[in-house]
Amino acid sequence: MTKKTVLKSAFFEGSKRDILIVDNRFEKVHTALEPADYQDAEIVDCSNFAIMPAFYNGHTHAAMSLLRGFADDMELGKWLNEYIWPTEAKLTPDDIEVGSRLAILEMIKSGTVFFTDMYWHRERTIKVVEEMGIRAAIGVTFAEPLMSPEAWAANVDFLKNHTGESERVQLVVMPHAIYTVGEEKTAELIELAHAEHYKIHTHLSETLFEIKTCNEKYGCTPVEFWKRLGGLNSNFSAAHCVHFSASDRKIFAESGATAILNPCSNLKLSSGMPQVAEMLKDGLKLGLGTDGDSSNNNLDMQEEMKAIALLAKYLGTAETLPAEEALKMATCNVANFFGINAGKIEEGYLADCLLIDMNNERMVPCYNVYSNWVYAANSSAIDSVMCNGKFVMRGRHVDGEEEILREARECAARLSK
Repeated sequence: MTKKTVLKSAFFEGSKRDILIVDNRFEKVHTALEPADYQDAEIVDCSNFAIMPAFYNGHTHAAMSLLRGFADDMELGKWLNEYIWPTEAKLTPDDIEVGSRLAILEMIKSGTVFFTDMYWHRERTIKVVEEMGIRAAIGVTFAEPLMSPEAWAANVDFLKNHTGESERVQLVVMPHAIYTVGEEKTAELIELAHAEHYKIHTHLSETLFEIKTCNEKYGCTPVEFWKRLGGLNSNFSAAHCVHFSASDRKIFAESGATAILNPCSNLKLSSGMPQVAEMLKDGLKLGLGTDGDSSNNNLDMQEEMKAIALLAKYLGTAETLPAEEALKMATCNVANFFGINAGKIEEGYLADCLLIDMNNERMVPCYNVYSNWVYAANSSAIDSVMCNGKFVMRGRHVDGEEEILREARECAARLSK
């Protein structure tokens, strides 16, 4: 049976209008509604709300929400080797399910309806994504030092069998990084991704140490490494991309690949600042992600959006990366890479959106709604979140959130013993 929803009197592009959603898509946005459009529809009073596209988080590690604040104020190598990896080895599949549930609750509450996840026990994360009603690109993760040959082979078989894909979940080949997956194995994963029509996502050029060791081992930069192996194309995305040379930027732009920037995590780990002004000038495709809760320390795409806009101006000029362009990096640019027709409030697009409380103090006064949304507001202004035509948060409440928080606290208490 067809489901209709009318967002009545929502503020959009400078005026109040009624927006019709049929099943999971925007049916009428710019077109005036007719009496028949209201029949048998759920009418949602949006007279105090502006409508905005929901956020698409291009890179994170969802279950690491359990490690929020666990190891702070240190550089990446020490953080990973001495604290994170040893603790992650203790996580059970049940723990990962609890952590993923907490992360998705946090993302929904801060306006995110899609995330790209690089982690382990992906079947547990997929389960939670399906239950909580949002979207995800779930990584089948590969890291030679952290996996047995049997686990590696099982991951390859999982990808060949296309297990776990659905309307809201897609699988992605995810070699962790050039320092955890060598040349031979990377080449094999590229061949697998191309043969099975998967996208590839990896960490890339995150630290100066990574650049140095790649040059010593392979005689090239990480970007050149991926080009040499034939992995750079429009189906390739990479997180961080902090230390790109001018040549790297040119190679990356010409390949059609997408760089997913994580400014808050990079600044906190002292990894450096992505050269966003130069990237924009050189024509790179850019999206945004939060990285994990253990290095950010939240999954708030609003903060990433503001941070990247400010970094762009610091590295460029005051005119670099206006508010609406920063919003695209947090929404449709990520959706576009993953082939999802979303990230915009447009007819025919998937009905993923946010209802923003225009009475929130950070939205007053409102000379420009995009300026307020990018530079002034925070997640407290988000009243409701819709994904795929259904509300996953309404009136700031997510079903089951109290139980999710209780389980997360209990799990963290066990891990800290």
